[in-house]
Amino acid sequence: MYFELTASMMCANYGNLEKEVRELEKGGIDSFHIDIMDGRYVPNFAMSLNDMSYIAGATGKPLDVHLMIEHPNNCIELFLKNLRKGDTVYIHPEAEYHPSTTLQKIINAGMVPGIAVNPGTSIETIYEMLRIVDKVLVMSVNPGNAGQMYLPYVGKKIDRLLSMREEMEFDIYWDGACGADKITKFAPKGVKGFVLGTTLLFGKNQPYWETLENIREFKF
Repeated sequence: MYFELTASMMCANYGNLEKEVRELEKGGIDSFHIDIMDGRYVPNFAMSLNDMSYIAGATGKPLDVHLMIEHPNNCIELFLKNLRKGDTVYIHPEAEYHPSTTLQKIINAGMVPGIAVNPGTSIETIYEMLRIVDKVLVMSVNPGNAGQMYLPYVGKKIDRLLSMREEMEFDIYWDGACGADKITKFAPKGVKGFVLGTTLLFGKNQPYWETLENIREFKF
């Protein structure tokens, strides 16, 4: 069964970031997930514009840029000019007065438009945006920190989104507390990709290629 795997680079070893990128690439990672946090929309600071630009220049793989920042429309051009056509940019609809305007800038720049949906965000509040985005990143934990516990009710939200994806033409991705049980349950249902952090990928004291190979061989 095919499903995409993207590495959450906020969990990587920054003592040798280039090596991390190369080893993940060799291991068969599909893309690199970049979490940008401003300390305001979420109570944490994570990766920066410079981190994103470095990784964009170090790999030919796609980037998935997750903007956890207030009013991304005010600075979206800074991110777009440092990305490549085909990279994905996710925004949080609650963080913007007019999120569709920001999404249109992402589209006009040749990037893949996406929205990130927090556990407490209802589908009703994002319904119309589902018609203009290509990807929906479903947060199974509250955003801002790695290693949080899974919120079980998110599974029902994913089931609802799966019932709508063909009509509205978007793909669903999982972010947060992604363990083997989540992949084996939701990949067969139609979730297209999974963001891998400390639960499955990082800090396992084995080569990334081996870890990723084991994930690809999960039994369904």
